[in-house]
Amino acid sequence: MTSKTVKIKSSKKKLKTSKKDLLKLYEQMLTIRRFEEKAGQLYGMGLIAGFCHLYIGQEAVVVGIRDALIDGDQMITGYRDHGHMLACGMSARGVMAELTGRSGGYSRGKGGSMHMFSVEKQFFGGHGIVGAQVPLGAGLALANKYKNNGHISVTYFGDGAANQGQVYEAFNMAKLWGLPVLFVIENNQYAMGTSIQRASAQTELYKRGISFGIDGVQVDGMDVLAVRAAAKKCAQHARSGKGPMILEMMTYRYRGHSMSDPAKYRSREEVNEMREEHDPIDMVKARLLDEGWADLDSLKAIDKEIKAIVNDSAEFAKTSPEPDPSELYTDVLLEVEA
Repeated sequence: MTSKTVKIKSSKKKLKTSKKDLLKLYEQMLTIRRFEEKAGQLYGMGLIAGFCHLYIGQEAVVVGIRDALIDGDQMITGYRDHGHMLACGMSARGVMAELTGRSGGYSRGKGGSMHMFSVEKQFFGGHGIVGAQVPLGAGLALANKYKNNGHISVTYFGDGAANQGQVYEAFNMAKLWGLPVLFVIENNQYAMGTSIQRASAQTELYKRGISFGIDGVQVDGMDVLAVRAAAKKCAQHARSGKGPMILEMMTYRYRGHSMSDPAKYRSREEVNEMREEHDPIDMVKARLLDEGWADLDSLKAIDKEIKAIVNDSAEFAKTSPEPDPSELYTDVLLEVEA
């Protein structure tokens, strides 16, 4: 490596899969990447306001974990959330329209990039405050245990949020009460512009739960099959009543922290090396070609279909009307029918 900051051990085992399975994972990851590339374009055109945090490079984490879950399991995350929404099955149109602040968005234009939700898809945000989603994720798990519904909560946060005090309060309660929650640390090596070595005394974040009695595993977060395999084991642990687990996903973001970040704290060589040696989509593409499950023409056709879906979402986002001013007064309190 050109930088001592980035340490990702590639998975050595060639995990079993099938043509149908791998193509599905490939399409899901490629959809997230093409969507994020388009979102970056719209931001540059001034159609997306405020902050915009892209998920490019980290696609294997959420796609692999989501494929290990069952319908009804919940997901909650921080502000780098577009990929999580798409992985949950939220429509590209609805997500893109929310990014542009239009009424056709999931939060009817009020949430923007960092604050959209879908109860139907069991996605509970999108949270702009660093680490704030972690206690909420534990709360979702508490509700699952209270209802005895067999579901788990998957709570994502980053290496920067791993140093927030509320995270450890949530760890303590989750273990004390035996809550069915997976704490997923997306360690993309930098908290904004600060490398993990500069901010964390214990850089092996999967060990952060030891003092609470929470087991943890570290996973190659650039390998979607390795992610899914680890997530399946940990999900079964939580679902069977054994309490929380921590998954540290060793991953990497190719773009800056947000669209306004020039990322001068790392070298171009470092980013290029990660792209060339660890890209999650390229790794799956290579496996598909090696196994004879796809050829370049069929993969180009998939990419073309995905680009059409993403372009359609962008057009929808551009033409969807602005929210009515009356939207200011909705969703302030829980609205229930008498």
